[in-house]
Amino acid sequence: MATTSRSIPADRMAVLFAVMLVAAAGNTAMQSILPAIGAKLHIPDVWVSLAFSWSALLWVLTAPHWARQSDKRGRKALMALGVIGFLSSMALCGIVLWAGLTGLIGAGVTFLAFALFRSLYGGLGSAAPPAVQAYVASRTDPDERTQALSLVSSSFGIGTVLGPAVAPYFILPVLGLAGPMIIFAVIGLIVLTMLRWRLPNDTPRFAARGAIASYPLSGGPTEPTGEEENDPDTPPQEPLSWRDGRVRPWLLAGFLGGQAQAMMLGVVGFLILDRLHLRLDPETGADITGTVLMSGAVATLLAQWGLIPLFKMKPGPTVLWGAALGAAGTLMTGLAQDQHAITIGFALASLGFGLFRPGFTAGASLSVPRRDQGAVAGMTASINGSAYIISPAIGVLLYNWHPMVAYGLMAGFCLWLVAWGWSALRQDQPAA
Repeated sequence: MATTSRSIPADRMAVLFAVMLVAAAGNTAMQSILPAIGAKLHIPDVWVSLAFSWSALLWVLTAPHWARQSDKRGRKALMALGVIGFLSSMALCGIVLWAGLTGLIGAGVTFLAFALFRSLYGGLGSAAPPAVQAYVASRTDPDERTQALSLVSSSFGIGTVLGPAVAPYFILPVLGLAGPMIIFAVIGLIVLTMLRWRLPNDTPRFAARGAIASYPLSGGPTEPTGEEENDPDTPPQEPLSWRDGRVRPWLLAGFLGGQAQAMMLGVVGFLILDRLHLRLDPETGADITGTVLMSGAVATLLAQWGLIPLFKMKPGPTVLWGAALGAAGTLMTGLAQDQHAITIGFALASLGFGLFRPGFTAGASLSVPRRDQGAVAGMTASINGSAYIISPAIGVLLYNWHPMVAYGLMAGFCLWLVAWGWSALRQDQPAA
């Protein structure tokens, strides 16, 4: 008997695309303006960085729980929860920052309330990406699934570019630097309305768990890792260990490069304010920071969507070339004295990290057989997310001590990865 091909209508795919895009764009837009807000409120740089660390920690802790809940409560319900967490966080953060910037409340109260409301994004926003991917996985045929998953995953990467690009245009006369957060809250409300109106309710018939997305920052797209399907006929396997000799070198490489990238993203906004003497003109600083972050995101997209497929780069060389370019770019950024040099250095470093991240992810995946793909995907997602919990704050502390100490450490991580990885990251034949 002939079977009916399953695919998702274009209007529903547009809704799924928007859910993923807005979550990433809103977060990177906030990332581009928060150093300027901290300067205007006279909040120490490290506390500004810790606000993002708190949100990233909650994202890492709660994402696995929401990924499991999507099979029980329905994918549409989890998408709605994630979007509600996003728009609520953006609206409340925007209101409290506007109140602080206009002098209605003190700087200390502003920051504490801001950190509290950021927890809504970190704790609830992580529910949407795996629910979107699980929805696609459960409603498409295998021959269409990879393309559909790549499309919705790419929206995360596109969002990291759009966020810093549009944020300066949302700095409005009445709302000021809080404007981007208020505007993105409104956009989130529109996406939630589209979700409720255009996407039908779903009752999961089987587990098709979406990959846990890394915390969205202007580091480029999250690599699509497909979906997990539970096969009752497959016998239980010994759990993959973090100490397993096949994956350990790749995970260590991901840890080293991830620390460098997280520090670079955490520090660059403050570097721009200082090198361009914009502490007293934070609005201009936010505009330039958005431009620099956008250049980095575009360079990351160039690496992942252009160079890697064009040259068919294997994981080992991809990691090594990425780390080498990352080291050169971070040193160039740390030594830069004008906007042009900062932009070029940051873009070069981002090009390197754009090569490194998919290289270590693919290397870890190819090192184990098919039955361990779910476990290794969780490990790489944990490595990616954990780098943003404390490393940005450490980078800011070192930067405030001396800028080149921070940038020297970032470059040191990358150069050590090149020297060690030259022999450690041998790419054998893919596991069966």
